[in-house]
Amino acid sequence: MQQYPVIPEFREKYSVKVGGVTVGGGAPVVVQSMTNTDTAHALKTAIQIAELHRAGSEVVRITVNNEAAARAVPKISEQLDKMGIVVPLIGDFHYNGHKLLNAVPECAAALAKYRINPGNVGRGSKRDVHFTDIIEQAIRYDKAVRIGANWGSIDQAILARFMDENSQRKNPLPTNEIIYQVLIASVLESAALAEKVGLPSNKILLSVKMSQVQDLINVYQLLHQRCRYPLHLGLTEAGMGSKGIVASTAALAVLLQQGIGDTIRISLTPEPGESRTKEVIVAQEILQTMGLRHFVPQVTACPGCGRTSSDFFQHLAKDIQTFLREKMPEWQKTHPGCAQMQVAVMGCVVNGPGESKAANVGISLPGNDEAPVAPVYVDGEKTVTLKGDNIAQDFMQIVEDYIATNYAA
Repeated sequence: MQQYPVIPEFREKYSVKVGGVTVGGGAPVVVQSMTNTDTAHALKTAIQIAELHRAGSEVVRITVNNEAAARAVPKISEQLDKMGIVVPLIGDFHYNGHKLLNAVPECAAALAKYRINPGNVGRGSKRDVHFTDIIEQAIRYDKAVRIGANWGSIDQAILARFMDENSQRKNPLPTNEIIYQVLIASVLESAALAEKVGLPSNKILLSVKMSQVQDLINVYQLLHQRCRYPLHLGLTEAGMGSKGIVASTAALAVLLQQGIGDTIRISLTPEPGESRTKEVIVAQEILQTMGLRHFVPQVTACPGCGRTSSDFFQHLAKDIQTFLREKMPEWQKTHPGCAQMQVAVMGCVVNGPGESKAANVGISLPGNDEAPVAPVYVDGEKTVTLKGDNIAQDFMQIVEDYIATNYAA
């Protein structure tokens, strides 16, 4: 069974440019997302891309599955320009990418990166020919390429090869370990072919996606040891709601803590009618709670207990969090650095003053049987006590004044 050399830890990952965004090479972990619109509807797709980008997606992937979608790509770019949105677009190609990129050169030129799945780029002798066609387009237009294997669409030729080799072993490996080796071989062999065709190593990213947490952790740990290409992380088909969020967080947090991963996507199934931006917010919150990046001032809030029968602090915590996220696009330009700010919204006297003093700005609301007043702490010092019907508005103003004073442009 083919083995790949282990790369010494001190060797830094390659740095890949995806449009104006740097991935790998020690750059901050990049947040990406994907549209679910019909790409052929250029305006509708551009509107969703803009929504995702405004929520914090730094690159956005779109499906390019037929000629209508390919011809819409430059129109989408034009719409984004009119909207003042500058974000790299990734073309997601399966089965017919070689045909579409050759047939619609303006699509090939408009995209910042091509995503290829080596498991479905072609069968038999056509596989390398089709793959080479796509790589040649990437070279021609100076584009990055993500070679992304997925356990659900695994390269059958490589799988057969590894299964045959495994059957000859005295102690055959378990099926899941064979799958890891097949996925790794699929992307590394494809990357080697891409470089042989002429694509520079600093134009290549890899991914090996699986849908189970432990499998994803295991396969990425193995791949990380065997290459210097930047790695895209994501638990494929993560699921809906809390299940998808928890599973993605459990898998990615382990890998990110180990220094594995250069760009991430949270593949949530949206609830009916739910905004696609939730996957962006979850990705940001994973990175921020781990201290890897800062996107918006972080709100510490207590869960509530028998001391806090009023839900006022819950509403205030939600309102202040929404307020901060909505203001961040403006503050990023006018008040750089404010995303590192800490805000505390606490519900009673037990932990309220302590948590509030530890934050940049904190409020300790009254619990049951406490005086109906709310002391506010700024950088550890009590500055004012709020009461009455305008506590929420007054506290938000204190937060905004703090940002204006301490994070001036």
